[in-house]
Amino acid sequence: MAEQLGIEHLVELSGTEMILGFLTPLFIFAAFFLAQVLLPAIRVPGYAVDTKTGEPRNYRLNGLVVFVIAVIVWAVGFAGLPRDWFYRSSLYAVAGGTGLCALIAVAAVFSQPRGEAKNPLAGMWAGRSRELSLFNHRLDLKMYTYVVGGAMWALNALSGAAYHHGRFGDDANPGVYLYAGFLTFYVLDYFVYERVQLYTYDMMHEQVGFRMLWGGLIFYGWLFILPLWGMAAHPHPGFSTVWTPFWLAGAAVLFLAGWGISRGTNMQKYTFKRWPDRKFLGIQPEYIEAGHRKILVNGFWGMARHFNYMGEWTLALAIGLVFGHFDILWAWTYTIFILGFFTWRQLADDKFCADKYGPEKWAEYKARVPYRIFPGVY
Repeated sequence: MAEQLGIEHLVELSGTEMILGFLTPLFIFAAFFLAQVLLPAIRVPGYAVDTKTGEPRNYRLNGLVVFVIAVIVWAVGFAGLPRDWFYRSSLYAVAGGTGLCALIAVAAVFSQPRGEAKNPLAGMWAGRSRELSLFNHRLDLKMYTYVVGGAMWALNALSGAAYHHGRFGDDANPGVYLYAGFLTFYVLDYFVYERVQLYTYDMMHEQVGFRMLWGGLIFYGWLFILPLWGMAAHPHPGFSTVWTPFWLAGAAVLFLAGWGISRGTNMQKYTFKRWPDRKFLGIQPEYIEAGHRKILVNGFWGMARHFNYMGEWTLALAIGLVFGHFDILWAWTYTIFILGFFTWRQLADDKFCADKYGPEKWAEYKARVPYRIFPGVY
């Protein structure tokens, strides 16, 4: 099966390496836990409200420091860790991490009141509580999953690039290196603006269950590099020295365009939620009054109702193109997933927003901003 899929190199581990691969998430989770708890951090209020106090929840953020240290530790090969280890052990790490997430979910879910989830399995999957903090709010479990997941997404990509370089040397595909650079930049940008994450749907409404834990820790951290599972085993696509710069520059420009849309859209929303009357990029906010809530209707949010997803679509297309092997399905796995996921997500978001703002006000917004994601098309 692995040979047919073109990922046989990911199962070429010795018995000892298989066990270590299976245990790798345990070591990673523990190391990141200690780093987040012990390293200096800033405390900031979020958008979500603490149900016990009625005040905005307080968060302790140090993701940028943790991420930079993690990259340095990987780069110097701390404790003899091979730079390609995370990539080579991917399959076993996913298996071990999934089991570990199940154990964490049991503790996280069944330590909370049952609430509306009467079925234990449903509660285990979706969670019972929207928030779970430890050590007097020193560590928030949701933010912990994003720190681990984001950092490991970048480290797994860098590890895959290291494997690729060791395998092909002078015949290596520069697109693999650029891909690792894309993801490292994307994750670094996320941690620079870590506070913005506190104003997202996940932080406000997602509950802490296996779905959230596995999605943040394993799916995000290990499976988001799925294209690399196949593409790290392919050399340079064979473009001429004339066309190679155009191919790489085109992918980079597309990636930066997607990043700009995604970052700009999220920053406008963040600015509006914190300072409703403040201009963003010189744009005075316009909004629809919906009781005590406001719906932003101009700028990025006047182009499409979920224009931030347009940025993710564009990023995903750049990732599909960056490898240069346009005929290999592995290169497009992330692109296909992101296109499908955010198409489904915006349908769920529309329903949620109609409930949140009221059907009449949401219909008014839809009339003013008719497109869902892609202006003029969809």
